[in-house]
Amino acid sequence: MRLRSPWQPRLSEGAGPPGERLAAALSQDILSGALEVGARLPAQRDLAWRLGIGLGTVTKAYAVLERRGLLRSVRGSGSFVAATEARKGPLIDLSRNAPPSGVSERLLARTLAAVSRRLDADVFNAYPPVAGHARYRNEMARWFRRLGMEADPQCLLLAGGAQHALAVALSTLCGPGGTLLVEAQTYPGVLTLARHMGLRVLAVAMDAEGMLPDALDEALDGLRSEGGIAVYLTPTMQNPTTGSMGRTRREAIVAVCRARDAMLVEDDVYTLAPEAEFPPLAGLAPERVVYINSLSKTLNPSLRVGGLVVPPALVARTEAALHASGLMISPLGCVVMEQWVLDGTAEAIGTAIREEAQRRRALAGAILGRAMRDARHVGYHVWLPLQAGRAAALETAARALGILVTPPASTAAAPGTPADEASCGVRLCLGAPALDELETALRAIAGLVENLGAGAPPPVLA
Repeated sequence: MRLRSPWQPRLSEGAGPPGERLAAALSQDILSGALEVGARLPAQRDLAWRLGIGLGTVTKAYAVLERRGLLRSVRGSGSFVAATEARKGPLIDLSRNAPPSGVSERLLARTLAAVSRRLDADVFNAYPPVAGHARYRNEMARWFRRLGMEADPQCLLLAGGAQHALAVALSTLCGPGGTLLVEAQTYPGVLTLARHMGLRVLAVAMDAEGMLPDALDEALDGLRSEGGIAVYLTPTMQNPTTGSMGRTRREAIVAVCRARDAMLVEDDVYTLAPEAEFPPLAGLAPERVVYINSLSKTLNPSLRVGGLVVPPALVARTEAALHASGLMISPLGCVVMEQWVLDGTAEAIGTAIREEAQRRRALAGAILGRAMRDARHVGYHVWLPLQAGRAAALETAARALGILVTPPASTAAAPGTPADEASCGVRLCLGAPALDELETALRAIAGLVENLGAGAPPPVLA
């Protein structure tokens, strides 16, 4: 006699198709631990009858969950929860911006088994072309197209993740003694990289959408540099402030760069789906934008395969910079990327990550309320606008409670300046911790913000 499933059938809230809502409801309960590993799921025919939906709809939802590695089917016995619980450590780390986990041990084992059946020994026995094998560049271009970026594989170069791609882009565009213009609050990694390379960093004022075109124009007016000049932007789900530039702002930024003959570096790692209102800068100005993206933010942190899309005139220079910084990227990573894109696993993981990111963002909003800045897009981090002193105090107090947040000084392009004070705050990264740990940390942070007497967000980023 079979045991009954402990799951109470439901569809997630929303107006989507029943199959997507069923998959989302089951994903939520599995990832939250409400359904334990090994728990039986309802028989498909019984579930379809109880929810009043088609049997085929249930079958497709179960298939999606199995591709994500969240359930396993045993012939003659049924379907069971296959996800594993996250490990817990002494500290809750909200400082590292990683996507929620979307890959289980079962999925990894299935991927490696599939890869082993179609390995090409020649890929592992020789150095690849500097820009990467054409077959993998084509697959990366296909993945970029899914995100709304049309890329010519001939102008797409593979790198060892987005950070490596960014280093190559700055080396190509700025070179020794160059100048990099960034928003007043920006990605800590680009600041570390620019300073390591000896570049001059200029902070440009920003608002809720990001860099201000007039401020950029003023900064570029008469600017002299020993090397090249480039502008770095994360136009969608800006890191760290979560702002997104609308089409009008993007067009204005491009117009300034054209008028001032400045090159742009577009870091697009937080775009999870294409939207006409938020086109890639590279689509608006392909002749002066180096576009960067990777698989580590959209699929898995360990899949260190990134790509740069460069103007045709820059391909040779970029290849030279790429060759100087690393002879090749991991062929195994490329093989996994190819397998996932071809068999639909990439799509399934991407959907799962988006759903979990939305869930975590909603949790943060419910706990932090007005202390958290609202955002147009869903990503893996949120922003707490705070005056500089309060931001530093929050970091110190959180660390005393065993919670790591992004140090405010690490995101400030020009600490201590009026632009920094107007845009200062604290970034909280939501993707990596287990859900119960995340909730514990967010409730503690909410208490600290209240104790610090934080008021409304600063006017520039309100």
